[in-house]
Amino acid sequence: RVHGASRTQSPPTMSLWTAVPVNPPDPILGLNTAFKNDPSPEKIALGVGAYRDNDGQPWVLGSVRQAERRIIEKPDMEYTTISGIPAFVSLAQQLAFGKDHPVIPTTASSQTISGTGALRVAGAFIARFLPQDFNRTVYIPVPTWPNHKQVFGDCGLSVGSYRYYHKESNGLDLEGMVEDIRAAPPKSVILLHACAHNPTGVDPTLDQWKVISQVCKEGQHFIVFDCAYQGFASGSPTTDSQSYRLFIDDGHQIILCQSFAKNMGLYGHRVGAVHVTCGSPQEKDAVLSQVQLLIRAMYSNPPIYGAKVAAEVLADPELRGLWESELQTMAGRIQTMRFKLVEELQRVGSTRDWSHITRQIGMFCYTGLTPEQVTRLRDEQHIYMTMDGRVSIAGLNESNVTRVAECIHAVAP
Repeated sequence: RVHGASRTQSPPTMSLWTAVPVNPPDPILGLNTAFKNDPSPEKIALGVGAYRDNDGQPWVLGSVRQAERRIIEKPDMEYTTISGIPAFVSLAQQLAFGKDHPVIPTTASSQTISGTGALRVAGAFIARFLPQDFNRTVYIPVPTWPNHKQVFGDCGLSVGSYRYYHKESNGLDLEGMVEDIRAAPPKSVILLHACAHNPTGVDPTLDQWKVISQVCKEGQHFIVFDCAYQGFASGSPTTDSQSYRLFIDDGHQIILCQSFAKNMGLYGHRVGAVHVTCGSPQEKDAVLSQVQLLIRAMYSNPPIYGAKVAAEVLADPELRGLWESELQTMAGRIQTMRFKLVEELQRVGSTRDWSHITRQIGMFCYTGLTPEQVTRLRDEQHIYMTMDGRVSIAGLNESNVTRVAECIHAVAP
């Protein structure tokens, strides 16, 4: 400090971030918070997008536990490659497409941070490399997983929509879907749910998938499949992959975004993969190099633990067999709860047609309840579901399904 120099008071400065608005809380996460803060001993959570067993508890699969014990004996904390663990990527391809599918040698694949990371990488790749004569609008179904719009929008892509759910029948609006896809500009991007549509649980039949594929071919559209529930919907990974395998057989080039959160219960370990089908091995190498460049700038490389677990399960015949039986257990319990809920609704005197609950598939069900009815269930009965009437069937069990049916009947007689 220089002697004799006077100290001047700096004028108060305004923070750089005073104009940043508060983002509304995520509705599903907000619902979970409200449930946790509810002191009622009778509260029931039907909004959680995670599997629960018949005791209402999370289930760590036996195949996953055994795989963990094996890999923990071989400690490894090193970085993996930008594209992830090679063995996992290869096994993820085989699970997605079938072990010997001819598309595999020309598919650029990379491990990602679960299905959301796969979608984000896919969006960034489309934004940068989709040919200039394509329309850079991604058309998503109404309704869809809320994060789809955010993910693709943050990639700089426009987001449009097409009709999907038919409220009157609580089923697929195939006519409206086809009409909207045909009305989209040629060479647009169409996002499809591979199976167990979230949030409705309404999937096209195989014949309907054939119609959708042909309509997309007519429009020369590029297809992105979000595959978050392979094996979890029907209990069979092969059955749940019929949609996009049909599109590939019909000559479409696709991007498949694959998640292992639900089908292996690896929710917090964020295990996924992105697969870009290409026209030749040389094209595959070029595409993969650019996918790696995108990933390098996003998060450098993916975490290894969950992918090692998944690879161990898929590679070992004994663990693979156990995992496939556990898939059938999860899918079977959910299907049982669908029928049990309808049975209990009928038992308590409901005369409404609830057959859509058993026609839908996967973790979620669109009940057809109104926002007012959902609010009454939450405020009067401490039963929590999203405002659109979506129920996580995995949240039902033998101990609570009767009460849920009674309460639904009370607000929707």
